[in-house]
Amino acid sequence: MKFVKAKKHLGQHFLNDDQIAKDIVGGLSSNALEGSVLEIGPGMGVLTKHLLKKTNNLSVVEIDTESISYLSHNFPELENRIIEGDFLKMNLKQGFGDQFSIIGNFPYNISSQIFFKILDYKDHVTEVVGMLQKEVAERIVSSPGNKTYGILSVLLQVYFDVEYLFTVEPEVFIPPPKVRSGVIRIKRNDVNVLKCDEKLFKQIVKQGFQNRRKTLRNALKPLNLTDEVKSLEILNKRAEQLSVSDFEYLTLQIQH
Repeated sequence: MKFVKAKKHLGQHFLNDDQIAKDIVGGLSSNALEGSVLEIGPGMGVLTKHLLKKTNNLSVVEIDTESISYLSHNFPELENRIIEGDFLKMNLKQGFGDQFSIIGNFPYNISSQIFFKILDYKDHVTEVVGMLQKEVAERIVSSPGNKTYGILSVLLQVYFDVEYLFTVEPEVFIPPPKVRSGVIRIKRNDVNVLKCDEKLFKQIVKQGFQNRRKTLRNALKPLNLTDEVKSLEILNKRAEQLSVSDFEYLTLQIQH
């Protein structure tokens, strides 16, 4: 089998530049490489071959049967470590140890969902290096006051330090996507629990950004705020103006 045909319904665009592949793998810290590493959507193994030179603890998850046949044939050292399945439906507590890192050229159509899934396993995922649509990458690393700052920015930045590494142009892919790509790294920080109710925090963040043009006083109306909370000055702001700690403070006020 010489190559795998990229499938549109799986959002496949195969990276065809070895140096960029090396640079993406180089984004994983030596600490991450010492532990278990999970690669999402290896395709034809452009990252896999460089990862195998750096770690003995690599597993890969792939949904495309043609890619699985290719990987099994070309990477015999991955025997029993190629998982056929949908990453979004996997139980990540099984098979990778208590702590592991994640790497991948993430399909554009599910990249946000991948990061929401990582949030669900934040106590187990120590580090992630991912290539995704530049727009989504910028959203994740964005800071308050920017138009790109949103739900995913806040929720990830609570528990992870985020960093934009570099941009990748469309012409290095087969087939070339219509958009540029961005490579980011997120590393687990030392926040284990929020000072406020986590469920309410998420609700406030989502509600605020779903009505991002409104002030928080109007955006949060469905939460039936008390008169005392309604008088808070912070509610004159819009969601995109609040930092993670501002959201934490607001949640504390609302839950009391």
